[in-house]
Amino acid sequence: MTMNRKPRTGFARALRQNQTDAEKRLWKHLRGRAFAGWKFRRQHPVGRYIADFACPECKLIIELDGGQHMAAHEADERRTSELNRLGYRVLRFWDNEMLANTQGVLDAIYEALNSSPQSSPQRGEEEADLNSSPLSGRG
Repeated sequence: MTMNRKPRTGFARALRQNQTDAEKRLWKHLRGRAFAGWKFRRQHPVGRYIADFACPECKLIIELDGGQHMAAHEADERRTSELNRLGYRVLRFWDNEMLANTQGVLDAIYEALNSSPQSSPQRGEEEADLNSSPLSGRG
């Protein structure tokens, strides 16, 4: 399904207003460049899809999947392939994984950011701040 910009933006806005508990928890850690200085957007249009969370600077998408995704495995694979073709890496986590193992999910995201070709935020962050994990003690 192809959408023009206006309806897709409105749909993304509606999704932001109806976040799951897992999305709320992850957003608490990602918003406002709080996560190692990276700028994340939630329910961000990318191509013909709306990514749960996206960091356009480092071309990383984070998807949180609920139980409905168990039946949609092939559709998720097609979506991931298309997002990869657009230059994005996609990390997928189950909602219950985010809720039960928040620190593990955050560590995996942090590792993906540090392995990115654009491995430092584009805002003049000091080197020392990027070398220490911002994640300890969170969860």
